[in-house]
Amino acid sequence: MAKKESTFTNMFLTLLIVTAISSLAASSVYNLTKGPIAEVQRLKLQKAIGQVMPGFTDIERLSLIPKDGGDSLIFFKGFENGKDLGVAVKTYTNLGYSGLIKLMVGFKPDGTINNVEVLEHKETPGLGTKMADAFFKDQFINKNPKTFKLSVVKDGGDVDAITAATITSRAFCDGVMRAYDTFEEMKQENK
Repeated sequence: MAKKESTFTNMFLTLLIVTAISSLAASSVYNLTKGPIAEVQRLKLQKAIGQVMPGFTDIERLSLIPKDGGDSLIFFKGFENGKDLGVAVKTYTNLGYSGLIKLMVGFKPDGTINNVEVLEHKETPGLGTKMADAFFKDQFINKNPKTFKLSVVKDGGDVDAITAATITSRAFCDGVMRAYDTFEEMKQENK
């Protein structure tokens, strides 16, 4: 059996066939996993809403653009038997040490923070990741940003920063403040 001579045409056709098969395989894997991934994200969001504002029986979803521009924030107004319990706000900040941090912040109707949950981040393990620990995020619970300065002590605020993770602490405060400012705007527009 004679060996085929390597030509540009043969190499091109081989590469084309390999690329087509790889693309088809990647597309198939994507189509198989996109549904389960979307469901996991939905359940994660639902769990976060329940953690920051427990007791919701009915939820109304709104998207609002913060006054500083940027991406819109997602508001989940919560009701229990028609009574306003407050809102859960999916917020973000791009000021983290490693960039984007997404949070879920629960506000009572008067603007008091009910709870904060970390949804997503890429902060340094063992340092910035401590923002999800109770010792840090619990200092926001039952605080109203009208009287509680949402900045780290080093910057004249009331928040104790995470040791060796001041940038992450500042970013966390920024995300919560973005949610609060937009929440207050929403209240003013609905008066």
